[in-house]
Amino acid sequence: MAGLDERSWADAIGMYERRVTVARVMSRAHEDWVLDLPALMRGDTRDARGWRTADYWAGELDRLDEPSYPFLTLPPDVARSCLQEIPRSQAMRFLVALSTPWIDVTEEPDFEERRESLEAKARVILSRFPEGSHFFTNTGRDRDYYQRVSGWNSFSSRTFDFGLVLVSETEVGMVWSFR
Repeated sequence: MAGLDERSWADAIGMYERRVTVARVMSRAHEDWVLDLPALMRGDTRDARGWRTADYWAGELDRLDEPSYPFLTLPPDVARSCLQEIPRSQAMRFLVALSTPWIDVTEEPDFEERRESLEAKARVILSRFPEGSHFFTNTGRDRDYYQRVSGWNSFSSRTFDFGLVLVSETEVGMVWSFR
C-alpha cells in the first residue's frame, strides 16, 4: 500500500471522478462529530490538510441558492439516527462500491480486473483515519457492499444517496455518492 501523503490521497480520491460524488475532510470543531456534519456537507472549510477533495457541484448554480445543495439540513439527532457504525473492513468495501457508476460492483463488467487497485485506493483513504476511528453509513450496518445496495436513509434532495462518514479524533470526512 502506498504511504499516505498528498499525492497518494489525490490519486485515491481520483477514483470518484467518474461519479456524482462529494468527498472531503475537515478538522473537527466539536467533541461530538455529528455537530460537524452540517459544515462538512456545506463545504464551509477547506480540507484539513489542504489536500484534494471531490465535489461534483462545486461552482454550480444550485449552490448559489442553497450552499448545502444537494444535502438536506438535518438536526444532529436525526442525522445520528440515520447513520449506523460499520467496521473498517466494511468501510473499505463501501468506499470501493461508492466509486462504481451504479454503486453496485455486480454491474461493473471489469470489477475483478480493477478490484485490487480500487481496494488499494480505499485503504489509502482509510489510512488517514487511524485505528480507533469510527465509520458510519446511511445504508445500515449488516451489508455486503460487493452486492447491490438497495436501502438507505436519505441525506439529500437527490433520489439516491449513499454515504460514508469517517471520524478520527482530529478529523471528520465523508464520501457521498449519488445516483
